[in-house]
Amino acid sequence: MSSRDNDKVFTGLIPRLYEKHLVSVIFEPYAAQLAGRLASRLLTRVLEIAAGTGVATRSLASVLPDNVSIVATDLNQPMLDQAAAIGTKHPVERRQADAMQLPFEDGMFDAVVCQFGVMFFPEKSKAFSEARRVPRSGGVFIFSVCDRIEENEFADTVTTALESLLPKEPPRFLARTPDGYYDRSTIEGDLANGGFTASPQTSTVAARSRATSSLIPAVAYCQGRPLRNEIEARDASRPGEATNAAAEAIAQRFGQGAIDGKIQAHIVTIEN
Repeated sequence: MSSRDNDKVFTGLIPRLYEKHLVSVIFEPYAAQLAGRLASRLLTRVLEIAAGTGVATRSLASVLPDNVSIVATDLNQPMLDQAAAIGTKHPVERRQADAMQLPFEDGMFDAVVCQFGVMFFPEKSKAFSEARRVPRSGGVFIFSVCDRIEENEFADTVTTALESLLPKEPPRFLARTPDGYYDRSTIEGDLANGGFTASPQTSTVAARSRATSSLIPAVAYCQGRPLRNEIEARDASRPGEATNAAAEAIAQRFGQGAIDGKIQAHIVTIEN
């Protein structure tokens, strides 16, 4: 399996570690941002794609009225299982689904949302075509993507640390995939190729990534994401060593004890 194929595999220990560490380090502030953009809209049915372990799903369920139906999908059933184990404020339908071939009829939803999932789609325009097909006319598609890796300080530090640890074939998952789809003109072109005719509205939102120790983001990035798969492909015995190297690099840059780093993302809204 190629590195890019591995990039979308969230199985084994990844779902649990993703939820335990990565959600608080990166995803919670942006989940609230995404849900807030839907709160004022009149909605009946909302689809979330690439829902992961459900941090955005939980925000949606806490903000939207109880009569709004939420369907959360993800390619990886283990991620949905982790989300179901946590639950939501009101019932959510969870379904395994490929974002590039959604199992829904045309115009079924008022809104489609995706938090930090678009970067993982192998064919962006194809996924965008599906995100345009399933909402009704007048509906909306809202999604977030990470900005360039230099604007996401913990991810940048981890990537540099692993380049030193594994110099012959450094793992580039973070720069390649989650922090690799940030160029606005590329995103706009892919949306147009997916059939959207409206102009997207893009906001660049900076936030703070906080943890009580450098080990937490090190575990989050090295073991709670498919970066773990890439490290194990180099040497199955080295995820622990890689995590420790990342933790040491983060501590050197941000200090011992509680740490605080910049994160930044684009939030894109486009009307259907």
